[in-house]
Amino acid sequence: MTPEIARRRTFAIISHPDAGKTTLTEKLLLFGGQIQVAGAVKNNKIKKTATSDWMEIEKQRGISVTTSVMEFDYNDYKVNILDTPGHQDFAEDTFRTLTAVDSAIIVVDSAKGVENQTRKLMTVCRMRKTPVIVFVNKMDREGRDPFDLLDELEGELQIKVRPLSWPINQGQRFKGVYNIYEQQLNLFAADKQKVTEKVAVDIHSDELEAHVGEQDAEKLREDLELVDGVYPEFSQEEYLRAEVAPVFFGSALNNFGVKELLDCFVKIAPCPRPTLAEERTVEPEEEKFTGFIFKITANIDPNHRSCIAFCKVCSGRFERGKPYLHVRDGKQMRFSSPTQFMAQRKSTIDEAWAGDIVGLPDNGTFKIGDTLTEGEQLHFRGLPSFSPELFKYIENADPMKTKQLNKGIEQLMDEGVAQLFVNQFNGRKIIGTVGQLQFEVIQYRLENEYNAKCRWEPVHLYKACWIESDNEAELENFKKRKYQYMAKDREGRDVFLADSGYVLQMAQQDFEHIRFHFTSEF
Repeated sequence: MTPEIARRRTFAIISHPDAGKTTLTEKLLLFGGQIQVAGAVKNNKIKKTATSDWMEIEKQRGISVTTSVMEFDYNDYKVNILDTPGHQDFAEDTFRTLTAVDSAIIVVDSAKGVENQTRKLMTVCRMRKTPVIVFVNKMDREGRDPFDLLDELEGELQIKVRPLSWPINQGQRFKGVYNIYEQQLNLFAADKQKVTEKVAVDIHSDELEAHVGEQDAEKLREDLELVDGVYPEFSQEEYLRAEVAPVFFGSALNNFGVKELLDCFVKIAPCPRPTLAEERTVEPEEEKFTGFIFKITANIDPNHRSCIAFCKVCSGRFERGKPYLHVRDGKQMRFSSPTQFMAQRKSTIDEAWAGDIVGLPDNGTFKIGDTLTEGEQLHFRGLPSFSPELFKYIENADPMKTKQLNKGIEQLMDEGVAQLFVNQFNGRKIIGTVGQLQFEVIQYRLENEYNAKCRWEPVHLYKACWIESDNEAELENFKKRKYQYMAKDREGRDVFLADSGYVLQMAQQDFEHIRFHFTSEF
């Protein structure tokens, strides 16, 4: 059992929008032999879009709006990639994905450096002590000095860095990278389909000049000396403890520097790690299967109204057709067609091991955070819903399609795209989201996937927070006084919709025995 688990590598690719995450994912799949030609995302002549962006709206806008899961074999390793949305309106999806991976690759644009979204995501990695590798992308464009970038990475991400490859010039004059980890020279040829040539060169011999010219050869030697002087030797233990981040340079679009990243990654990245449950710590090598649902996606196949729940296997071996306990419902469930994914293409599997991600057909039985076991009562934590900051009333724009609209809203809320509150005062439905773009995505998907039209109406609210109290009388009093602003969430829990920061502050002062929660996990 252990060798199967030891060869698993499960990681997420995270970054600011437009740093080149999806392009990098594609190139990794190219090396994994999963796709033969990478689809140029923004090129209209090639009528292919990125493999991992399969929703209609993603193809139109050239952005990822949902995490996609892909797996492939590389050398002796089994690699599971989760490509996440970079856009901050979908940060919640990305936060949840980080609970299901053992390590992460952060993509940084060489011209823009560390951006806002990258900082937020790094905070989550630090909280969870997730090891990260940094890939500095777009070296074939004019960008900033590599040493300045490294300083910024250390300062902004609050982690020590250690370059494992070094660029030779950049922009128009970009000649390639020197792979410090393998001590080889990789020469650059701008080609989106082919892999570049590797040359084993002794840095101190004249061979180097023949490949890159005198000036660049001299600069490379100086830079490498400086790198060895400034940064301590790379230590895998420090990387696994999330104390140091290895840095690679390259250009994902031109397929350059990606193979070095992948070769080094499978060697040094962690295999599946223990998962913390409320009751105890679950080790991947345990005999019995355990797993949790971290994501639900509706309509992967628009022809069938199907939902897929993504289950991260935490320990043991998952087998097709075997009964497992759904802990929240207390029911036994069998899965006749569990699947594994290559973005939208999926294939049925007979077994999966700790570290793998399995797609389970879902007809409304799963919620995000649900646990599956072989009978043990376990609860995995760490999949919160955040308190939304933008609110709109959702109204039916076509009375003939009420059923479709309700079904659509229900499935999209199960996915965790947004949150639904029902106002207790007037019974109207309010949708709360973290970002403006989610309203457009919901409207678009309701129309295209469920054939239902909705319209938004403004509602002025500041924040939603879940409330609870041990003092029943005080809770009743609070609800009476705030009855216009009280709502229920889908679990039937009380939610207070504060219309301003001041009102919320006063409520917290006046009602001392009421606890106000800003995430749904309490």
